Amino acid sequence: MPEGDTVWQAAHRLHTALAGKALTRSDLRVPKYATADLTGRTVLDVTPRGKHLLTRIEGGLTLHSHLKMDGSWKVYATDQRWTGGPTHQIRAILGTADRTAVGYRLPALELLRTTDEPRAVGHLGPDLLGPDWDPDRALANLLQDPARPLGEALLAQRNLAGIGNVYKSELCFLLGVTPWLPVGALPEDRAARLPTLAKKLLEANRDRPVRTTTGRRGQDLFVYGRAHHPCLRCRTPVRVADQGDGSRERPTYWCPACQTGPTPGTARRPGTPHRTTN
Repeated sequence: MPEGDTVWQAAHRLHTALAGKALTRSDLRVPKYATADLTGRTVLDVTPRGKHLLTRIEGGLTLHSHLKMDGSWKVYATDQRWTGGPTHQIRAILGTADRTAVGYRLPALELLRTTDEPRAVGHLGPDLLGPDWDPDRALANLLQDPARPLGEALLAQRNLAGIGNVYKSELCFLLGVTPWLPVGALPEDRAARLPTLAKKLLEANRDRPVRTTTGRRGQDLFVYGRAHHPCLRCRTPVRVADQGDGSRERPTYWCPACQTGPTPGTARRPGTPHRTTN
């Protein structure tokens, strides 16, 4: 599933290509909206909200999409060949006189009234890259379930919106704790740092083609995707294990020397399973 900075970049590309222009082509390839025709309407803006994309269109309409694991939006010039995937994977086409945006493998796509946007994204916590960012509220949301493992709490978009599996692992490393540490056991000084650190990482990467949390050329991430490789700080081999609420397990990376707290063999799970909300 994409991180908040990836969705922000997608929104920026779409906004640059479409905003202020009238649609000359409209094709929503999902049964519910197959007959919807948006041609002639002007695209007003494309706004990211956590991991969601909101394309607002003249007449009080919003095309809401979510990329989840495999979805993507590609922008092409009029005479450019479409290379985002086979035709049967296309779920949406929005074209103007000089640009065409094509949505591939979009698992979530709906056309709704702009006034109904809260139905799609109103459940989300403060957006790390949005105008509603509120670090105090984000921290309070995280701490409201103190027994929940920190890694799971960071992925719950109801707490704060925009963190994915990469930033989950990297944030826990930078805080020096394992992703299985109960949120309530996070030292107070590190808990206070968490929202600011998360925002700093996403903001630093929203304009970069290659994500980095280390600031080191050629060594972009501290632990994510580096299983069995030496930790960049202490040279201990990085470890990997699945973490989730039982319904969705994701690979989680950590350094057993640099990060303190429970590990998969020792972590105690709360009695009631939690859901990670997109």
